[in-house]
Amino acid sequence: MLFGAAAARSREHEAVVPERGAVHPCADPTLRSVTDPVEISSATARRFILGRQGLWPGRRWKGKRGTRAAMIASEHVQLDPLVIVARSHDLMLHARVAGYRPEIFHELAYGERRFFDWGGWLAVRSMEELPFWRVLMRRDRDNPRMTQVADAVGPTIVEMRAALRERGTLSNRDFAAADRRAISTYRGNKDSSLALYYLWRVGEAMTHHRVGFERVYALTEAVAPEHLLAAAGEIDVERFMLRKQLAFMGIGRFALLSKVLHRKVSAAEARAIGAQLAEANEITPVAVDGWPGRSFVLTDDLPLLDAIDRGRVPRGWAPIGTTTDDEVAFLSPLDPVVDRDRARAVFGFDYVWEIYKRPDLVRYGRFAMPILWGDRLAGRVDLRTDRRARTLVVNGIWLENDADARSKGFRDALRAGLRRLTAFVDVDRLDATAVADARLRRTL
Repeated sequence: MLFGAAAARSREHEAVVPERGAVHPCADPTLRSVTDPVEISSATARRFILGRQGLWPGRRWKGKRGTRAAMIASEHVQLDPLVIVARSHDLMLHARVAGYRPEIFHELAYGERRFFDWGGWLAVRSMEELPFWRVLMRRDRDNPRMTQVADAVGPTIVEMRAALRERGTLSNRDFAAADRRAISTYRGNKDSSLALYYLWRVGEAMTHHRVGFERVYALTEAVAPEHLLAAAGEIDVERFMLRKQLAFMGIGRFALLSKVLHRKVSAAEARAIGAQLAEANEITPVAVDGWPGRSFVLTDDLPLLDAIDRGRVPRGWAPIGTTTDDEVAFLSPLDPVVDRDRARAVFGFDYVWEIYKRPDLVRYGRFAMPILWGDRLAGRVDLRTDRRARTLVVNGIWLENDADARSKGFRDALRAGLRRLTAFVDVDRLDATAVADARLRRTL
């Protein structure tokens, strides 16, 4: 391990992210300092990534205060309208927070205004971050998709802006289809819905609250605290976003920065930005056994990695009640740790959310959820909540290792996880008749 030298590096230099089009000084190898990477095992990397997201060694948060902490630690909580078992963000928080209930999320986000939702990749972030996101909202005005919207429904945008000032809150349902110009887009079938979406994307409006999953909009100044309305500086924003993205990944690389920063970032600039942040001791390179190339972690996270590498649970990570060895966790298809590329690299687990596949291409199930047991993804289970029959239906279970089906430890952990999930979705029974493996079927 190289933790001692890496953790002791000086913080005397400030990181400077280059302005658009500028040549970064670290693109010149003669200006770049060489830092030996911290060497870690794949098991340490796996546990760190899970723990950074609050999934290992078990739920360490509880109730509303814990839900807020989990949402902040997760960096982004993605939203999706589908309800097969439960909503995606609720499943994500259920896997992290003991005693979590969906109403807690709504109270924190739309009652107390602790969080806000935004983006084409729809996610919830801390309201305290709003000044940084205001810059990205402003950049979205130049996004070709947004300029097309402005061209298509420009007069309606003016109309909706005035209506928000007059009425306070608006939703798509406030405008009858017969009274609006019909359009055909993913964002709605009326010009009013597209105009409201535009105002939300460019930062003029925010989600005031939701009715079901539908947004009810208000002008931004009517939702956000006044002291958070001013946009942060461009350089501060880019530095913040890069650190946030790396915190979200746990261990990662500086790729796809154009999506993160909402501007064009070349591969050379991405490498230069990473080198500059490493030079300023904001990030530290790591070499993970079995992973190609070099990755990075936040330098502030080195003590966590060190503790895990020594076989310890980092301070503050002690679970409340059971561990994931005692009770499996079911991960939402949109949980960040099961992104396909990440799941394959970190867990050797090939995961695809099959919800939108043609029936003949569905291999497991449309809502097959990865099963976290201990620090590995042991398999997947396809579930469906039958509200009318008050039953959680198990359409199938597929394990990565057939021996797990013979393991009493796994079967007990699976039973415990499903018992908790059944209580969470508020049903009375579980139907496992479709499970092919007789041992697992008897267990359930």
